[in-house]
Amino acid sequence: MTSSLLSRLLARTLLALSLCSAPLLARAGDVEFGQVASHTNPTSATLGKGMTVGIQVYFDKVNASGGILGSKLTLVTLDDDLQAAKMLEMTQQLIDKQSVVGLLGFANSAGLAEIARQDLPRKNDIALIAPLQGEKNIVGAANVFPLRSSYSDEVAALLKETKKWDKDTLAVVNMNTAFGPPIAQVASQLSGPQGVRIVTQNVLDVAPDKLDASIRNAIAAIKQTNPKAILLLAAGKPAAEFIKALRETPAGSLQIYGLSVLSNDVLVNAIGKEKARGIVISQALPFPFVPSISVITEYQNDMKKYAPGEPLSFPSLEGYLGAKIAAEGVRRAGKNPTRAALVKALSSLGEYNLGGMFVNYSAAKRSGWGGVELSIINASGNLQK
Repeated sequence: MTSSLLSRLLARTLLALSLCSAPLLARAGDVEFGQVASHTNPTSATLGKGMTVGIQVYFDKVNASGGILGSKLTLVTLDDDLQAAKMLEMTQQLIDKQSVVGLLGFANSAGLAEIARQDLPRKNDIALIAPLQGEKNIVGAANVFPLRSSYSDEVAALLKETKKWDKDTLAVVNMNTAFGPPIAQVASQLSGPQGVRIVTQNVLDVAPDKLDASIRNAIAAIKQTNPKAILLLAAGKPAAEFIKALRETPAGSLQIYGLSVLSNDVLVNAIGKEKARGIVISQALPFPFVPSISVITEYQNDMKKYAPGEPLSFPSLEGYLGAKIAAEGVRRAGKNPTRAALVKALSSLGEYNLGGMFVNYSAAKRSGWGGVELSIINASGNLQK
């Protein structure tokens, strides 16, 4: 991480820590956004840091041109250590801090599910923009403005890919928390129309004392049913431990397909390049490494200018695009925007062109990009199309 960007992020971390014990005052004229995403938990640090970098790069770009209607965009990030209860607590801290105009770039599936269940954005008339989430009960909640494609979109694309390569019998393996159960149900509903048959479905129990046994049971079922490929609906430690164990068995050569939440960096660090090699991962955003559309070129140029030395990545692209949506909402909300004004502006955004990819928000419906790209982990442990 470059020294200038590191200094800014460290400063924001100190500010965030002070938020837990004392009120944090924003500079007059700032438009402040709050983020909850862990920079320290090994499972989510790459995602959290990347999203924060991307948000800050776009905010720096806007601020370098004088801000929006004379106001600078600022970000405060709180670290929940990927704990759902802490995300709820920190979200409430941000809501209680009146200078925070909107919430942006949250990353924690279990925490986001609880935020949606408790209807916090609507109850507090505050926007939650571009959470790292694709589960419909979360992104469809009131005042949530999604960026990425849904998990259903990703599953549909993966099933289409398996059929294309004649891998038409699948084992579905999902974890028993967060997006796992609902997306396993989606896979079951979509498999028939896609011409794919699910021959076994197995659940990874994330409880520390039950994970190993559930992995063994899943592998035993896979050996018995002999599918042509595996659709893995899990992330973090459950996904990594399952893949590592599977690779040591005769079924270890089976093709594995995973969702975008299966971070290749986290996975490679956990199980090594060789075991991760060949896994196909759906992506709910355009490929950030190849300038195929105008916003990717813009993102790449701004990363070089405002965060030189920082790697291009899906998380930083996600933060960058989310910040772009937030900035447009501020622009349309007018000078000195309130939370309610930002929600109203975003709710009437309509089809908004981010630069070759679109989101569409109205009072009746809010939808993210909708496209899906497929990537594969190569021998170097990197993603390629």
